[in-house]
Amino acid sequence: MKSYFEKQTKELYDRAIKIVDITQMLKSNKKREKFHISTDEDFKKDFFHIIDKVNLSLMEDKENFYGYFLFQMGREIRFDITSATSINFKDAKYVMYFNPIIFLELNMEQMQSTIKHEILHVLSQHLIRLKDFKDKYSTLALNLAMDVVVNQCLDCLCPYSITLEYINNKYNLNLEKFKTFEYYLEKIQTELDLQEENDEGEIVDNNENVAVDFDAEKTHDIWEECIEIDEKTLRDFTEKFADNAKKGSVPTYIENMIKSLKNSKGELPWNLYLKKLMGTIEANKKKTITRRNRRQPNRLDLRGELRGHKAEIAVAIDISGSISDEEFKQAIKEVLTIVKSHNQEITIIECDKEIKRTYKVKSPKDIKERVASGGGTKFLPVFEYANNKKINLLIYFTDGKGEEKLEIKPRGYKTLWVISGRGEKLSLQEPFGVVKKLSKVEIKQDVIDMSDVRSDGYSMNNQAPIL
Repeated sequence: MKSYFEKQTKELYDRAIKIVDITQMLKSNKKREKFHISTDEDFKKDFFHIIDKVNLSLMEDKENFYGYFLFQMGREIRFDITSATSINFKDAKYVMYFNPIIFLELNMEQMQSTIKHEILHVLSQHLIRLKDFKDKYSTLALNLAMDVVVNQCLDCLCPYSITLEYINNKYNLNLEKFKTFEYYLEKIQTELDLQEENDEGEIVDNNENVAVDFDAEKTHDIWEECIEIDEKTLRDFTEKFADNAKKGSVPTYIENMIKSLKNSKGELPWNLYLKKLMGTIEANKKKTITRRNRRQPNRLDLRGELRGHKAEIAVAIDISGSISDEEFKQAIKEVLTIVKSHNQEITIIECDKEIKRTYKVKSPKDIKERVASGGGTKFLPVFEYANNKKINLLIYFTDGKGEEKLEIKPRGYKTLWVISGRGEKLSLQEPFGVVKKLSKVEIKQDVIDMSDVRSDGYSMNNQAPIL
């Protein structure tokens, strides 16, 4: 006999199916038309009532940490996500997204598990650390590696969950338990690369507005919608959420994750951060229609890559008097030292309230004496210039005193703000990039010492989860 909760979820599932209207969706797919979904308020109210019940059961559980963590989060319905749940950072808080079509097919324990799964992604710093790897590894390898790490902490998994057994069987691997994200990522990517020769690149016709089945390659696509926020701020928010959730008994593996989070909060100096950033910039290869996509060669709609493409770096220097000549020369020398081993072209932009001069540099001897400044600082001209150039990275040295709001948004490139020693903070309310402080830090010539940069993340090596 079904419980009252099961009857409620079944009724809601039937209502969700009617809202989605699968038949009409398939017709739209065939016609290559956009399919629109209209979710009424009554359905939302009843659905989140179910979520409240699940959250209450989590808070009453011995591992009530998850319930208290979810209690702080926003909640939204998304029919387009390819898993029961997903998570993102939006409007200064974490938001849990639910796809009713997939979520309502789960039982109570599985619902709890998929919520725990998303929270473990946050505690494992996957939303932060993904940026360091997404240009070097395939989306599928990244998603599989992240999921297999967190799922080893859980029981009562969803039927489609990515488990160690599943990956070993599917890809003929022999992966060990409780290893790091990097370990799984490297092993999985190697196997995927070996299988590419036989990959014929299947074209999937699927409506972007509705997902009715789990898709491992797309399950974390929503993270791309995360607002641009610096790593330190995101870690601070995560630590705050975690501390507020520690109301009862906290499992050992969660305690270790929180400890790893707090240990990684030390902010990297701007030059070491730039070294770290260069790895992602280097991988931003030029897209071309003259070469087929390596991973899906039969997909003629996907562009290939040219590995010999030189990435463009623009270095803007505020010459309004906020940065001394010594700081100016040292900063440029450090930039050149960091990028010397990469295939990059550097353009110097001297600016105050307008751009005074631009020129290319390849070595310290190319650095010119600064032109005279008319005083005052305005950020907009530099971003107008950058938006009209094919650059990959903008490094802006300034005291931070300019507009509070940019009239235009940066397009297609990353931004690193470096505040001079005399400046305190950036005046922009939304920086559209990472903000660092200019400080005298020794530059190491070739590689970053791994004692300076934590990239291994949380590992449960030799530690079984306590459930």
